[in-house]
Amino acid sequence: MGIRTIAIVASLLAGTSGAMANCYEDLGCDNGRYFTRSEVRQLSCQVLWELRNSMYHQNGYCFKTQRGINSFGNEGCYISDQAGVSLNAYERANIGLIVATEKAKGCR
Repeated sequence: MGIRTIAIVASLLAGTSGAMANCYEDLGCDNGRYFTRSEVRQLSCQVLWELRNSMYHQNGYCFKTQRGINSFGNEGCYISDQAGVSLNAYERANIGLIVATEKAKGCR
């Protein structure tokens, strides 16, 4: 399954100020749709990592690893504790599914 970002759209999340949502051709928007297990299983470890961390990034997380900083940067970030990132129900569920899939695939 080819995953390509087709648009970044402004979206207001419940309980947060205007965060950005990433929308993908084959998955839809990450903050407004539950991804399915079969959709996520088809993604590579790299794409899973990018997808998971993009949700943290768009909600203000300040990355600590060089990989995260190189990929997303920390400009405008304001949350240093990943557990403190405000995620809506879709994002929490999607991240949980991605983490479980990464574990099952042996991603690092």
